[in-house]
Amino acid sequence: MGVLLLRLFGSPHRDDCHSYRRWIHERLRAADFSCSNNEIITLTAPMFPPCNFTREPASTNPLSKHNTRLLKQRYRDVPIDIAQVTMPRELITLQSGQCGNAIGSQFWQQLCVEHGINADGNLEDFATEGGDRKDVFFYQSDDTRYVPRAILMDLEPRVIGNILSGPYGKIYNPENVYVSKDGGGAGNNWAAGHAAGERIHDELMDMIDREADGSDSLEGFMLTHSIAGGTGSGLGSYILEQLNDRYPKKLIQTYSVFPNNQQVSDVVVQPYNSLLTLKRLTQHADSVVVLDNAALTRIAAEVLHVQTPSYNQTNQLVSTVMSASTTTLRYPGYMNNDLVSMVASLIPTPRCHFLMTSYTPFTGDNVEQAKTVRKTTVLDVMRRLLQPKNRMVSVNPSKKSCYISIMNIIQGEADPSDVHKSLLRIRERRLATFIPWGPASIQVALSKKSPYVQTPHKVSGLMLANHTSIASLFKRTLDQYDKLRKRNAFLEQYRREPMFADGLEEFDSSRAVVQELVNEYEAAENPEYITYTGDDGRGEDE
Repeated sequence: MGVLLLRLFGSPHRDDCHSYRRWIHERLRAADFSCSNNEIITLTAPMFPPCNFTREPASTNPLSKHNTRLLKQRYRDVPIDIAQVTMPRELITLQSGQCGNAIGSQFWQQLCVEHGINADGNLEDFATEGGDRKDVFFYQSDDTRYVPRAILMDLEPRVIGNILSGPYGKIYNPENVYVSKDGGGAGNNWAAGHAAGERIHDELMDMIDREADGSDSLEGFMLTHSIAGGTGSGLGSYILEQLNDRYPKKLIQTYSVFPNNQQVSDVVVQPYNSLLTLKRLTQHADSVVVLDNAALTRIAAEVLHVQTPSYNQTNQLVSTVMSASTTTLRYPGYMNNDLVSMVASLIPTPRCHFLMTSYTPFTGDNVEQAKTVRKTTVLDVMRRLLQPKNRMVSVNPSKKSCYISIMNIIQGEADPSDVHKSLLRIRERRLATFIPWGPASIQVALSKKSPYVQTPHKVSGLMLANHTSIASLFKRTLDQYDKLRKRNAFLEQYRREPMFADGLEEFDSSRAVVQELVNEYEAAENPEYITYTGDDGRGEDE
């Protein structure tokens, strides 16, 4: 017994959606779906591309009255949970800097394995099962090879050179690779990376425009980068600004690796770079998946039983998270078939768009040398996902810290009734505390597993969570920035770049934006948040 809540997103085309909602309700009544009020499963189910972002004319709008009528006729005898009409919504991946390209490379290797694509881009002979959407991340070249929708950018050649000379180097489009001609890098200087972006603007945007024009129904962009160095932070920030300006209606999601603030860094200007990048992530990204090196190193050490995990091993953790977070896009079910539905579910207010992740279990199929897990159940996986030790972000929660939203993506042999029981158990034990001004529910997406990857466990899970304790990460960045700025340390290398030639106002503006971000998350812990106005989060220069 349970309430099945089908959350259909609002839309400018409300008339188009109304008949579809009515049809949903008719089908539920016809199925005699009975429930008790105190048992709730919340499912987000956009069976069509979500109409609140649909800007096509009525003739092509999947939810137009005419098309809805045809779809109802066609699917009148199909059970509601499999009456799917989905369009591939392509995503272009942008990899910036050493870290961004390293985790991007691991991500593409993982996707190739899951879709039965070999290192040359050809389908393996055994890859005969359908049901997946390779088109979201790949396109087929004239010789039928699968090519990633990826753009690789770096200001020094070493990492990209290793990728292109590696086992999967042939799958990339060589026209989508940019390496600086002088190969000098950005010297761990955000301003140098940003200035390089301005100089190579035409080359970068030509690559991005070419990929966008080659997409049938582009949904958005995914950026992989770190925020502490020079290229990932500076060039990555420039790319974010340009994408937001050039493609204002497309979603931008980033996988942003934060530095280990608990250890002394080799990059002394790390707080400056992080602060300047955080401003752009706040203003120009729709969703930021936060990963930090401290948590990644800790989890890798626990999983692998090694004291100092290699970068390759921590990158495998990140690629596993990226792969799992996109599984509902690549193996569509009846919900979360595109990025916008996931973003809308997790981010109720636009400024609180920084997400943390947990994944369990890490095993040998996704991380080399990982220890085995004897048994996995849906309840066990969902409880593990809520444990702080499994978070891939090092945060310091306060007593008031709470979840704004949670989405669990469960892969494998998961029965909906087991999911229901697990959610009830979690609620009874109060394992998750939610905001006082919104719904207290864990959203669950059941996803298929790749038929080409054999795993030792029946069930695995990824949690994407919007949690107010993420503000503690930003506070640490502000504290470290303030210590450096108070001494005016290491500012000369920034003054050499055009953006800072006339003054350091950009630092002040960035600090104000990040401080307002912290204030926003702290305000979200209170019932009065609905009336919170705050600053617009855009600083003085916007």
